[in-house]
Amino acid sequence: MSTPFSAEYRTERPQDTGAVTVQVDVQRARRRVAPQGIVDLRGRSDQDIELSYPSHAAVIVAGLPGSGKSTLLRAWSTAATVVDPRATRTAYEARMPVWLPYAVYRPWARLRHLQWTRSEIRRGQPLLIHDCGGRAWMRRWLAHTARRARRPLHMVVLDVGPQEALSGQHARRRLASRRAFETHQRGLTELLSRIEDDGLTARMGIRSLVLLDRGLRDRVTSVRFGPSQD
Repeated sequence: MSTPFSAEYRTERPQDTGAVTVQVDVQRARRRVAPQGIVDLRGRSDQDIELSYPSHAAVIVAGLPGSGKSTLLRAWSTAATVVDPRATRTAYEARMPVWLPYAVYRPWARLRHLQWTRSEIRRGQPLLIHDCGGRAWMRRWLAHTARRARRPLHMVVLDVGPQEALSGQHARRRLASRRAFETHQRGLTELLSRIEDDGLTARMGIRSLVLLDRGLRDRVTSVRFGPSQD
C-alpha cells in the first residue's frame, strides 16, 4: 500500500479556505511531534520521536494486518488504555467449545467490541484504538462516537506495502484471510488517496493523521497524553 504523500515532514492544518502546508522546525520535530492535520514522518529514522496528544484524545492506530500495529501498541500501552478487537475475540473463544467455529459467534464478538469501544470513548481517558482503518463505516462510527463524547479523534497509519504486511503475518503466525486482507487494503488505500486529494475534511472527524513506515515504527518510541506544551 504505497501512497503518493511526500516523504518530507509536514503539517497540513485545515482552514476554511483549504489546507495550508506549514514547514516546522526539523530539530524540534525529531524530539516531540504534536500532530495537527497531515504529518508525514515516513523515511525519518535519524532520531527517536514522541507523539504528543491532548489528555482527552482518542487515537486510532491503523494499518494492514501484519503491518506492526500490535507491536506499536505494546510500546505505547503504558500511556493509555488499548482497545484491541483481538482481546474480545480471545475472551469469546475461551468461553466457547473448541469445536465451534469463530464464524458462528463472530457477530456477537464484534458487537461486544463496539460496546467496549464506545464505553472507553465515553470515559474520556487517554485511549488507543487498534483498527485496520479500511472500513469506512467503522471510521464514521468512531468519529460520530468521539464527537458525541466531545473528544478529539486522531489517527496513526502504518503505511507499508502488502508484501511487507503479509511477511509480518507469517512472522507472527497469524494469517488474515485473503478476502479480509484485500478488503482492508482497498479501503485503506482509498482513504489515503482521498486525503491526499482533499486533505482532512471536517466530515471525516479526524484532527490529525500521522503516516509511519515500518522502519520508523521502532523509532516512534512513545506516545504522550497531556496538556500541550510549547
